[in-house]
Amino acid sequence: MHRRPLLAALAAIGSLPAFPLRAQEAQAPTVFAAASLTDAMRALGEAWRTKGHPLPRFSFAASSALARQMEQGAPADIFASADEPWMDYVQQRDLILNETRTSPLANSLVLIAPADSARAPVALARDTDLLAMAGATGRIATGDPSNVPVGKYAQAALAWMGQWDRVSPRLARADNVRSALLLVERGEAPLGIVYATDAAASKGVKVIGTFPAESHPAVTYPFAITRRAAGNREAQGFFAFITGGEAADMYRRFGFGLRAP
Repeated sequence: MHRRPLLAALAAIGSLPAFPLRAQEAQAPTVFAAASLTDAMRALGEAWRTKGHPLPRFSFAASSALARQMEQGAPADIFASADEPWMDYVQQRDLILNETRTSPLANSLVLIAPADSARAPVALARDTDLLAMAGATGRIATGDPSNVPVGKYAQAALAWMGQWDRVSPRLARADNVRSALLLVERGEAPLGIVYATDAAASKGVKVIGTFPAESHPAVTYPFAITRRAAGNREAQGFFAFITGGEAADMYRRFGFGLRAP
């Protein structure tokens, strides 16, 4: 009997050996992850590959776009969202294994400007006039508040400041947080509202303020295994890796906060 049929037969009777399959024989998991997780997930994927596993396939976008793709049948094995509501969305549609859902990471919301901007740091408060800071015609880049998590957090913060109605017409509404970051990097928007981790990953912007924690819902990242990956041991193994203690230092390196299990 050839090796592959033997492995298939062993799998069928549940007696596969405990050691991991070689990378070329294992099924690489497909991970749908929020754009703000791009750098950390890529680094974790490489770390996973060095352990003898296949490199995961990543799709990075706004959590809303990924959730809708999953709803339409896109083959994701793991979903990592930038907010709880979009994980709720896929859970309500029975697309994830509910018992695997966990929220291991936290982030903060910051105001950024181009790195060469003369704008000085400010202590953001209810009376901080963001439109005055943006200038007469300047726009403030963030995710589209209608569906992109960072934009929804930004809307909450602006409402807390009592400035949503004034600022809303001047938003540059991007399809994900990295696109909003790019608008500020290029100087197309004098200000942006993004996550602290995205700002830290860019040499083209600087943080000029952090929104108070009470100004918006907590920024948390729920992860889950999808229902279609119930029998995919590579997906289950990678999920355990990215939600376990080994990944903690990597997340800290990219600026994420860690939440208690």
